[in-house]
Amino acid sequence: MSTAPLSGSGTSPLVTPSDRIYVAGHRGMAGAAILRRLQAGGYHQLLSASHQDLDLTDPQATAAWFGIERPDVVVLAAARVGGILANATYPADFLLDNLKIQQNVIENAWRHGCRRLVFLGSSCIYPKFAEQPIREEALLSGPLEPTNEWYAIAKITGIQLCRALRQQHGFDAISLMPTNLYGPGDNYHPTNSHVLPALIRRFQEARESGASQVLCWGSGTPRREFLHVDDLADAVVFCLEHWQPTDQQLQHLNVGTGCDLTIRELAELVAKAVGYRGEIRWDASKPDGTPRKLLDVSRLAKLGWQARIPLETGLNSTVADYISSRQAGVEVRL
Repeated sequence: MSTAPLSGSGTSPLVTPSDRIYVAGHRGMAGAAILRRLQAGGYHQLLSASHQDLDLTDPQATAAWFGIERPDVVVLAAARVGGILANATYPADFLLDNLKIQQNVIENAWRHGCRRLVFLGSSCIYPKFAEQPIREEALLSGPLEPTNEWYAIAKITGIQLCRALRQQHGFDAISLMPTNLYGPGDNYHPTNSHVLPALIRRFQEARESGASQVLCWGSGTPRREFLHVDDLADAVVFCLEHWQPTDQQLQHLNVGTGCDLTIRELAELVAKAVGYRGEIRWDASKPDGTPRKLLDVSRLAKLGWQARIPLETGLNSTVADYISSRQAGVEVRL
């Protein structure tokens, strides 16, 4: 939905087009979408740096960059991400790389006078058996899902660092927790990607090869919520412009659709979107992950924002983008 002032607030936006805005991770799926949304919203003083130009795990390089560029606003979308297998294979990398990126960017934003920062976390920060739908208060209320705990612990640390800097130094840092994302620019690696892009690649390759069946991980019974990355980008800009936390204990907001479906239902939707008509089989010996993960998005809804892209619509456009990008020889993370 379009960004609009909070109902009855009578206040000017907290972030305006005159601000210099740095989007960290602008080549990733979320960062690229946020950059597009800012440009569409009339923001033209946008800063970015590729990994080749700036390694955010390097504290000296990050400090030097902030000292030169001095952004007014920072959106931290940079992260090392991956699915269940990637988390299990590279636990130290997921923990160390994300901790380094977060500390370097958040601390330097504060030290170099950045006025406002938004940190993107993940719904995996919540306990495995959190009450559904998951409210923001569930953070740190129980054990995490073991299949992605390393990434989750890093993200929790980022949330708490933003909270600590606000409490001790008055630094205006807020955090948003998106549910599972999908859309253009996703990672389609066969083993390191998340469930939805992995299914898109698997079913598309099966259709092209004429395979009679597709084998999917797990039982297919876990329920998941999916948010188009363009909706996330819209929520980020909305919150940058209008959300100012008043509760010291609650400085993060869930971002999602408020609707979920089973992985089995998702696989059927993907098969339909790519035109695959073969058999779908399930390997129950593989891990399912968290049984259900549906976010309570009522707080963000009360502020005046809600997702607008239905899953089937977004899925069809994502499949079309994936196929056309491959056919045109455009780089797709495979």
